[in-house]
Amino acid sequence: MKELSLHILDIVHNSISAKATLVEIEVVENLDSDTFDICIIDNGKGMSEDTVKRVSDPFYTTRTTRKVGMGIALFKQNAEQTGGWLNISSVLGKGTKVEVHFSHSNIDRPELGDISGVLAMLITGTPNVNFRYKHKINSAEFEFTTLEIKEALGDVSINTPEVYGFLTEFINSNLEEIQIK
Repeated sequence: MKELSLHILDIVHNSISAKATLVEIEVVENLDSDTFDICIIDNGKGMSEDTVKRVSDPFYTTRTTRKVGMGIALFKQNAEQTGGWLNISSVLGKGTKVEVHFSHSNIDRPELGDISGVLAMLITGTPNVNFRYKHKINSAEFEFTTLEIKEALGDVSINTPEVYGFLTEFINSNLEEIQIK
């Protein structure tokens, strides 16, 4: 995958398939230490120790519709190409945590990509899942939860095209505010 936002989409899709009702996504860019970290935590059904050990193998998948699962393997490869790593921890019945570490300035680190579009699609496409997104660049940060968004919307459904447009603009403008010029 050419963009980190697409890796995030893939991992969150796994969380939703695992019946998560809460997905927390955190992106931390530290230019001083030259790090770019992504952490995704869900409260889904979790995985056994054996599954966690095997999940980064591209020829292992729990899906019955195909025989390969490339998402995590590619995410891990992208991180390792920058001198980084991918770690998965999980507890059956409790959820899963995926942590990925990149060298921020490494030429092989994929761009973040359209994170606002990915988040808006996830939020409006899965209205029964709550999300928390936090993005930090050095000491500046932006954070929101879908619980706050749903409360602000009142009687307006979160899965409408108007809300999708609002969310992409809201996320983009807040991310622009924390960018270092």
